[in-house]
Amino acid sequence: MSHKTLTGPGIGLALAAALALAPAPALADLMIVGGDNKIGFDDTGVKLLAPGNDVVSVIDIGTDPESPRIIANLALMNSLFGPPTNLVITPDERLALVANAMKWVADGDGWKPKPDNRIHVIDLSGDRPRLIDTVVVDRQPSGMAINRKGDLALVAHRAGNSIGVLAIEGRTVRLIQTVEIGEQVAAVAIAPDGRRALVAKFPGHKIAVLDIADGRVSHDPALDMPVGLWPYNIKITPDGTLALSADNGNKGRSDGHVDTVSVIDLTTTPPRVIDRVVVGDAPEGLAISPTGRIAVAILLRGSAAVPPESWFYNRNGSVVVLEIDGKSVRRIGEIEVGGLPEGVVFSPDGSHIYIGNFVDSNISILKVDGTEVTNTGRTLALPAPPGSMRGTTP
Repeated sequence: MSHKTLTGPGIGLALAAALALAPAPALADLMIVGGDNKIGFDDTGVKLLAPGNDVVSVIDIGTDPESPRIIANLALMNSLFGPPTNLVITPDERLALVANAMKWVADGDGWKPKPDNRIHVIDLSGDRPRLIDTVVVDRQPSGMAINRKGDLALVAHRAGNSIGVLAIEGRTVRLIQTVEIGEQVAAVAIAPDGRRALVAKFPGHKIAVLDIADGRVSHDPALDMPVGLWPYNIKITPDGTLALSADNGNKGRSDGHVDTVSVIDLTTTPPRVIDRVVVGDAPEGLAISPTGRIAVAILLRGSAAVPPESWFYNRNGSVVVLEIDGKSVRRIGEIEVGGLPEGVVFSPDGSHIYIGNFVDSNISILKVDGTEVTNTGRTLALPAPPGSMRGTTP
């Protein structure tokens, strides 16, 4: 079944020109960015704007990691709502999946969001990335993960209180199972061996453990682990020994108070929380380096939807650097980036970090030297505010 890309008059000549960008080189080390032009911010808070101008950007970060290059921009609806992990790229860079959490419906003279149920399937293998299918899933698909084999993906259905299991065969993606969790779920991560997954139970302040065997997924609530308040993101180290959860603290927003990253030991039976690291106000984006030496938590830090006169307002958010030494995780630094930072991606070799700044419609480029992280001051302009970002699954 074929589907047309979503377009709108606001895309204009700039996007038309961007759609004609150079073709993607094979295995270029790609990053995909979901741009949401339906959300704006001013001194009074969030503004719901007209739909039709969202952009999904495909970016080459391998040819020159310090100067990433936009390969293509696709006019596809996607959403800032939820954690910045609503999209994935297969390990062979054949496909990208982009979940659209919310659709826009008319509300008098304005607009309002309503849970959607679609995942866009993008073919990355040809001369130009293109939409090839749209898969219908449960309500409000949000955080996603894909296994290292590239044949199975999981998606957290926030409004559906479930996890969707997607089978990937060539360029065909289909929903094969829905696992009922019984409460709202925001994000999911799959272990490197593909036999286990972790799910952020957002309002339950817990991380659920899923077993994966023979393409089937099961959940034992007895293994749920309590973490910090409002876990919004979850990641697993490359060796599979630890998991980290970004405990947002205030339902996905800043409140000026410190929050934590919880540390989970995956080598024990059952897995268990062994530490909580204080990072700052409202961690949302979260990523672990391919080297396994550091992780970064992205702090909203009162950088949007907060009145400027508020005691915890900041123009910009920040990146907190966490050193990983065995099962010990500690905070070693903080770097300011742009307004309302959301998604974060490491380059495949771990030498660079890319941070999506929603308010500024750009990406900050950071340099990594061992465990030291510095802001290069370089940015990449985007055609839409970045609400989510993912690199190629290792």
